[in-house]
Amino acid sequence: MLVSNLHDRRSIRSRLLLRSPRRLWACANHPLLHKDRVRLADLAGEPFLMLTVDEAERSAMRYWQRTSHVPNVIFCTLSAEAVRSLVATGMGITILSDMVYRPWSLGGHRIDLKTLDDDVHTIDVGLALEEQGPAFPGGPRFLRVRRLAYPGPDPVQFD
Repeated sequence: MLVSNLHDRRSIRSRLLLRSPRRLWACANHPLLHKDRVRLADLAGEPFLMLTVDEAERSAMRYWQRTSHVPNVIFCTLSAEAVRSLVATGMGITILSDMVYRPWSLGGHRIDLKTLDDDVHTIDVGLALEEQGPAFPGGPRFLRVRRLAYPGPDPVQFD
């Protein structure tokens, strides 16, 4: 689950599996992509496409609220594919996670990324278990599958 969205951490223990950065998404050759540094202030006047699925809008507003700027939201949708298509055709920009990034839209247009200089928090995927609940019996098997998909050190241990 998205452990970065957990609000009450007293009753839930979580283990991070994957951290996905959020970046600026823009159509190929968008002027912002050619700047050395891009900050949220640079995006404030741009037409912004807001994904509203799950807690995406609330999460996005958390990093905007740390600035004196607000996004110029021209379209809100639950559909990541709609946002992807609108960005790719140059209708607007967005900030989304690498986890849902693909460099093209279904219409065949290109989408490019730019890392922001502002602190735009990551999306963290992990396991969540009840604090007082039983151990996760499938944990060792799960870790074997995880090692095949994402080689490297295990970020989690199961009791």
